Amino acid sequence: MKVTQLECLCLILLHLLHTAGSERFEVLGPTDSIVAVAGDDIILPCYLKPNISAEDMTVDWLNLDFLDSRVFRYQNHRIIREDQILFYSGRTSLFEEELWRGNTSLKLTRVQGTDEGHYKCFIQSKSWYDDFTVQVLVKVVGSKPVVSIEGHREGGMGLLCESEGWHPEPELVWLDSKGVNLSAGPPEIDKDYKGFYTVKQHVIVQETDTNHFTCRVQQSRINEKMETEIHLPSELFDYATPLRMAVIVLCCLGAVTVIGLSLAVYCIRNKKDKLTRNLDDLCNQNYELCEHKCK
Repeated sequence: MKVTQLECLCLILLHLLHTAGSERFEVLGPTDSIVAVAGDDIILPCYLKPNISAEDMTVDWLNLDFLDSRVFRYQNHRIIREDQILFYSGRTSLFEEELWRGNTSLKLTRVQGTDEGHYKCFIQSKSWYDDFTVQVLVKVVGSKPVVSIEGHREGGMGLLCESEGWHPEPELVWLDSKGVNLSAGPPEIDKDYKGFYTVKQHVIVQETDTNHFTCRVQQSRINEKMETEIHLPSELFDYATPLRMAVIVLCCLGAVTVIGLSLAVYCIRNKKDKLTRNLDDLCNQNYELCEHKCK
């Protein structure tokens, strides 16, 4: 039986469709965000449906929040390390022994703040591809706030609060003994190379009936907060402020000036009286001498 060109073409198309259909798959993963604690190891789940082998496929993990987004690549039965984001080096891996059953999950070790982002699991075969995206949130509770006394400032007492090692970026607030927010200077926020935040803020407080003040550092997204309370003795507020000190110094200088002028006037008058007495004595002596000669 002779096969026409049209029939041959149809057979080829049917074969290609069958081949493509046999490799067709879905890439699945978790629907909720993954919350990671800094320093821990986490797994970003990703798998194929149906559970066909991914050993002959390309597995890409990308961080979509970066321009050069490659986190990990598996291709041609080996790991490709070129073009990988530098700070993921040595911290990412697949479960290669489970690729045969479609497990393409990524293990990420020693999580840090900069790992937060949206991760895409992209799987490609010779005739099909699909992907799935999962969000990773990183949290870490920083240090207990440290409060220090800076001394007198503009008629009040200057305080400084500082806390470090937070993620995400925290908020710092100053409170009085009744829990009311105090007006403070702008917060100073620094971020280190691992993505962890340090925050500090200055405040000037006035004397109250309790002199209790609280520095609170909080992060609402991870529902965490830490605080430190400080009590200032009333004696601290009794110390002379720079303005009062200047007044006291001026008063002292004025008193010294007055005393100096008084002493000068006294000395001048005393010297004048002495000269007058000496002059009178001299005149008396001359008068007596004249009388003696006349006799």
